[in-house]
Amino acid sequence: MQLIKKIFVIPRIIYFLIAIIILIFLFTILSTNAVEVSSIEFIGEATLPKGLIIQKTEVGGLSGITYDPKNNLYYAISDDRGQKAAARFYTLKINLSKGSLQKGGVVPLSVTTLLNENGQTFRPGETDTEGIALTNKTTVFISSEGDAAKLINPFIQEFSLSSGREITTLPIPKKFLPDKSSKTGIRNNLAFESLTITPDKKHLFTATENALIQDGVAAKPYIGSPCRILQYNLLNNQPEKEFLYQTEPVSPFLNLIGKFASGLPDLLALDNQGHFLSLERSFTGLGFAIFLFQVSLEGSDDIHKIDSLLAVDSKNIKPVQKKLLLDLRTLNILLDNIEGLTLGPKLPDGQQSLILISDNNFNSLQRTQILAFKMKIETPLVRLLRRLIPNLNR
Repeated sequence: MQLIKKIFVIPRIIYFLIAIIILIFLFTILSTNAVEVSSIEFIGEATLPKGLIIQKTEVGGLSGITYDPKNNLYYAISDDRGQKAAARFYTLKINLSKGSLQKGGVVPLSVTTLLNENGQTFRPGETDTEGIALTNKTTVFISSEGDAAKLINPFIQEFSLSSGREITTLPIPKKFLPDKSSKTGIRNNLAFESLTITPDKKHLFTATENALIQDGVAAKPYIGSPCRILQYNLLNNQPEKEFLYQTEPVSPFLNLIGKFASGLPDLLALDNQGHFLSLERSFTGLGFAIFLFQVSLEGSDDIHKIDSLLAVDSKNIKPVQKKLLLDLRTLNILLDNIEGLTLGPKLPDGQQSLILISDNNFNSLQRTQILAFKMKIETPLVRLLRRLIPNLNR
């Protein structure tokens, strides 16, 4: 009888241990807060009037955008190099209260001029501000591409939301800086367009729009470019990691004028575990090709100690993982020069909104275009159930 009891005790212990293991596994999965976009739906378009003036400043060149959930406002950076007005960002109101973006649903409210550490405006040509990301300290980080041709370094600086004054400058690794030999560093107008901060506000990411000179070729028809994603630790304001991001080869379409441009203009952090949306934009000769990708740093190699990808066997380097989320050419709308993206508020149905914005280059033939989307984002638990039950209805 004792032997029979012992036989039944052992399975109970095993079941208990299995239950503990399952609970630990579930806790680990659910505590990561990692997210994944399972679907995306276009919910509207708006354009700003051409030549719109706010506070005696023409609205245009909007190449980056960030959302302020506390005030339900957006801040959009202009890449004007001081030709129209001093370096600046705009405050916008975007109305998604009905679950879609209607014509006239975007209203510029004000303009904030950027000031350097001495409280002075930046000189014309000194900046090429492209990316903007909101912190939790009523400040924004802003990236500038600089001007490689004039040996003006790119920068990533923190500015006050209220005064526009510079507060902090992040150090840029030497490999990114232009030099007189034109053999290393950023390419002109192909540097730090993107900027994003993780939800926990601990890390900032930017990326080169195309390859560094010593890393490979710039994008060409049918040829992508090896970009670098640069990760900063905002607890000490130091760069700490870099990752390889390969842009897609794009086919020109009826390129009668012979012009072609393609690259990575923006990134958007979705969580604190290295998952992003990336925006790739190409001018193909006849209009624009715009792509949204889901990106993961999981399993990718840290390349911050490699000064030149051409000097090593880059085939052994694991780049970031990419998955096409949306080819915007399928939307059947006339696309403009989309360069910025940000998460917006939750929509009335509880889904997450996404906003894209275009840089009109102050060109009378282009528009400041704002596109809105609804994204379905899966939680770790839903993803786990989907792995266990492949046919689970979405």
